Amino acid sequence: MRALLISTYELGRQPFGLASPAAWLRKAGVEVACFDLSREAFREELAAEADLVAFYLPMHTATRLAVPLIRSVCELNPGAHICCYGLYAPMNEDFLRAQGVQTILGGEFEQGLLDLATRLKHHGFPPSAPRGEPVVSLARQNFLTPDRQGLPALAQYARLMRPDGTQGVVGYTEASRGCKHLCRHCPVVPVYRGVFRIVSRDVVLDDVRQQAEAGAEHISFGDPDFFNGIGHAIPLVEEFHRRFPRLTYDVTIKIEHLLRHAEHLATLRRTGCLFVTSAVESVDDEILERLAKGHTRADFLRVVAAFHEAGLALQLTFVPFTPWTTLEGFLDLLDVLEAAGLAEGVAPIQLAIRLLIPRGSYLLESSGLANFILPFDDAALVYPWRHTDPRVDQLAKTVSKIVQFGEKLHLSRAQIFQNVRGAAREAAGLAPLVVAASTPTMRRAAVPYMNEPWYCCAEPAEDQLVPLARLAESRPSAEGFV
Repeated sequence: MRALLISTYELGRQPFGLASPAAWLRKAGVEVACFDLSREAFREELAAEADLVAFYLPMHTATRLAVPLIRSVCELNPGAHICCYGLYAPMNEDFLRAQGVQTILGGEFEQGLLDLATRLKHHGFPPSAPRGEPVVSLARQNFLTPDRQGLPALAQYARLMRPDGTQGVVGYTEASRGCKHLCRHCPVVPVYRGVFRIVSRDVVLDDVRQQAEAGAEHISFGDPDFFNGIGHAIPLVEEFHRRFPRLTYDVTIKIEHLLRHAEHLATLRRTGCLFVTSAVESVDDEILERLAKGHTRADFLRVVAAFHEAGLALQLTFVPFTPWTTLEGFLDLLDVLEAAGLAEGVAPIQLAIRLLIPRGSYLLESSGLANFILPFDDAALVYPWRHTDPRVDQLAKTVSKIVQFGEKLHLSRAQIFQNVRGAAREAAGLAPLVVAASTPTMRRAAVPYMNEPWYCCAEPAEDQLVPLARLAESRPSAEGFV
């Protein structure tokens, strides 16, 4: 029995979503090959030999990149069983089945993949057979330490950029999945619906150990919200620091939780946390309420002050372009960021994010979209929307071009920020601001960050998908089934 697990893209990380099920399958005697196509070339001969080909779809970009490959594998190996798993698999179930996918697994997928592989091994899976695994499983699992053999080396993935100008090799793991909260735009919500599941502390720390031995100097925890289970999170980072005192790490935490557990900011800093990522999304209270974010503009500013006091870096993500964004509101966001000294701490791409509405989004259950939303686009896998003020849509396109151009020229974040502000003021019919030539700007690396800032809350344009699809062209191939 041969299984091929494929990841097309996951934010420049070594995919936990390949390594974790690989451990389950290999323990059961399944021969497994893993391909991370963002870092290595696809090998048709392995796809032709596989009995089971499973595509990991944790985000929208990964799903779009996988679609043409699914079709190719179906033609190359008509006898293979095709599976898609991860957050975006159940959200796009009907579309994926139309492409030839036979099994869809969402939520806690490891047990489902193992059950599927076991049945294929012993009984086969004729087209007429009933579907054995639930499309979404939230059953509690006893996780195994991920098996990372056969994946590209950690040094080939996104790097940590430190304030002193040095770079660090980054590992990636997950201490929990799902989320207790129901933010309407979040892709976790349609699958987990307010449920979260933890990975046992021993498994997490054993995964950290093996990545440290492979050269990791920093660990990125990919939990949707690290403080969903504070009783799990704090003992984990305490033990993490005790066992690996030279490793640093980063986590993602809601503004709401950062306020509620502000006393633990010092704990994070003491145990090696370099920065916390938080999805602010907007500084407009009306938009925050529409997204059910659970915090206000004032809450956000309180968190900023608390981080400054704690000496801990805060990485912020936004969705500045929504159907409810106004030109004045976008300018207000820029003003707030500058006044709070955060312009250098925000990745430029965050100023260009446009709200993504995939199939199954909780936004579709809310009122207020009728005047904006268009029919579902099967090619883009989204519900497109058009702003009632065409100037806002045009500004979104302009900002995206400014950011892409600035990144290509290696402009500082401060320079890109000011270029975006100039475009926004022009769109609003305002005179440009005069920025003094002597105005000091922080170096980009004054705040630690990853050098591959890609986010899954917006739909990438076609010209952004193509470079991602070609990342693997110069990469070495995997060894094969192990």
